[in-house]
Amino acid sequence: MDRLPNVPVLTLAGLYKRFGGLVAVNNVSFTVPQGAIIGLIGPNGAGKTTVFNLITGNYKPDQGAVLFEGRDIAGLKPHCVVELGVARTFQNIRLFQGMSALENVLAGRHCRMKSGVISSMFRLPGQRREEKQALERAMKELAFVGLEKQYDNLARNLSYGNQRLLEVARALATDPRLLILDEPAGGMNDQETQDLVHLIRAIRDLGISVLLIEHDMSLVMKICDNLVVLEYGAVIATGSPAEIRRNPKVIEAYLGTDSEAAEAASGGRA
Repeated sequence: MDRLPNVPVLTLAGLYKRFGGLVAVNNVSFTVPQGAIIGLIGPNGAGKTTVFNLITGNYKPDQGAVLFEGRDIAGLKPHCVVELGVARTFQNIRLFQGMSALENVLAGRHCRMKSGVISSMFRLPGQRREEKQALERAMKELAFVGLEKQYDNLARNLSYGNQRLLEVARALATDPRLLILDEPAGGMNDQETQDLVHLIRAIRDLGISVLLIEHDMSLVMKICDNLVVLEYGAVIATGSPAEIRRNPKVIEAYLGTDSEAAEAASGGRA
């Protein structure tokens, strides 16, 4: 699917999701422009991960639209969403712990491979060529996130920070045009977080739009072009990091007092 000029890579329009008596997402609307890094922030329980799950097909919205490059993908199965060009990482790491780093990335690449059962059984030339290309691509993604020397290590033997990077590499192997990151800096130390900032910018420079949830306000304020703030499942503010930092509703609902907001934005975690 070719990109349409001036069409946002993602548009959420009036998303609504209820679980029993709980309204988890309440009339959420925002856009992710092409080539942008957008942050989705808010207190714990604000509905951020539910929004992600509605985008990626894990949940079906009760109302509203999820437009990916102009096409409504609401309710599609997760693998169909990935095939269209939307990839994600998870708040709780979901790697194949007993497989190597390389094998994990190859698992992500599988959605772009076209060899059928027969060609795979008989190792036909087309299948061997595709397998070689997949291996080269997987190593390229490992190198991009700095894990090329760890390619044969089991995922469970990697540090927590490197496991998060491995999830990013696996997501990139799917050829996304939108990358969704759920708390990518979780569990990382200061140096790893700084390296992550450079990595996310490098991903954006590849032409991949980024939507992220993150509680590290220093990272959010430093890297995001715009922020969307949720409270009780509803959007209470959108704007640039500077605008969000000064927004009275955000200060009251999420960042605390003005001085606390400044401290969080300058390097604290919220």
